[in-house]
Amino acid sequence: MNILRPFRVMLILLLCVGLAACGARRDRSSSELLGPVSAGTASADQGATLGREGAATSYSRSSLWDALGPNRSGQTVNVNRYIWAATLDVLNFLPVQSVDPFTGVIVTGYGTPPGGGRAYRATVHVRDPSLDARSLNLSLQGRSGPVSAATTRAVEDAILARARQMRIRDRKL
Repeated sequence: MNILRPFRVMLILLLCVGLAACGARRDRSSSELLGPVSAGTASADQGATLGREGAATSYSRSSLWDALGPNRSGQTVNVNRYIWAATLDVLNFLPVQSVDPFTGVIVTGYGTPPGGGRAYRATVHVRDPSLDARSLNLSLQGRSGPVSAATTRAVEDAILARARQMRIRDRKL
């Protein structure tokens, strides 16, 4: 019985230390510790950050599981949020097949625009966090192959115009 006592004390001590390591730091309130959760928010001139706001600069590990888990503090999305949202808005008649915000690629399936008779599919690459025409790369295809450059340019212009409208609307708030 006396031999098991040191092992019990050690086990209780380890459980207490483990439990204490899972708690948040007490020098800040829990709302200040990690900040509010956001998904893809950023200024128009910078890339969006997924996860907690300020993850790249002020991320603080709060528990043992956070410390042992993967390091996600460097995961940023280098796309312009206005171009991204405008692309999904303008091409809303196309079914989205895959979206990758880390590389900025949106792939859609075939769909027919309202009032149109021809089916299109699009692949969009948003390459830069700036609100600029060079940031957008659009590839449109019909069932018979690539569409004309004028059609592609018209859709690009519609996406960029919608992105500018969204940015102006956000500045008025």
